[in-house]
Amino acid sequence: MGVNTTFTMIKPDAVSAGNAGAIMKIIQEAGFRIVAMKKTKLSSERAGEFYEVHKERPFYADLCSYMSSGAIIPMILEKENAVEDFRKLIGATNPKDAAPGTIRALFAKSIEANAIHGSDSDENAQIEGNFFFSAIERF
Repeated sequence: MGVNTTFTMIKPDAVSAGNAGAIMKIIQEAGFRIVAMKKTKLSSERAGEFYEVHKERPFYADLCSYMSSGAIIPMILEKENAVEDFRKLIGATNPKDAAPGTIRALFAKSIEANAIHGSDSDENAQIEGNFFFSAIERF
């Protein structure tokens, strides 16, 4: 299997708590290479575009509000088996269910404020990465 990419985003709770550096260190120590990264803030409209897939879900408005509440750090990561390996590294969405040592077990506050997003498929990794980064922004 060759090297592929995944997308992640350190969420507002983890950025505001000062955990971004520690999270990036864990990511790199797990063998991921950061090929694109920036610190930014989503407007509620832009958050709505990113989470459009959840538009009909009851939590959509709260999710958009939360994701536009502070700075985020989106990144594109590269590694063999990137999506699957990264999902294991971040842990379950609910931090109470996250395995010890995973990013969410270490840094998440709740299901919503769960520190980090990780793409769930190669296709979504491509879509989500392209939402934040153009080809020339990747290194």
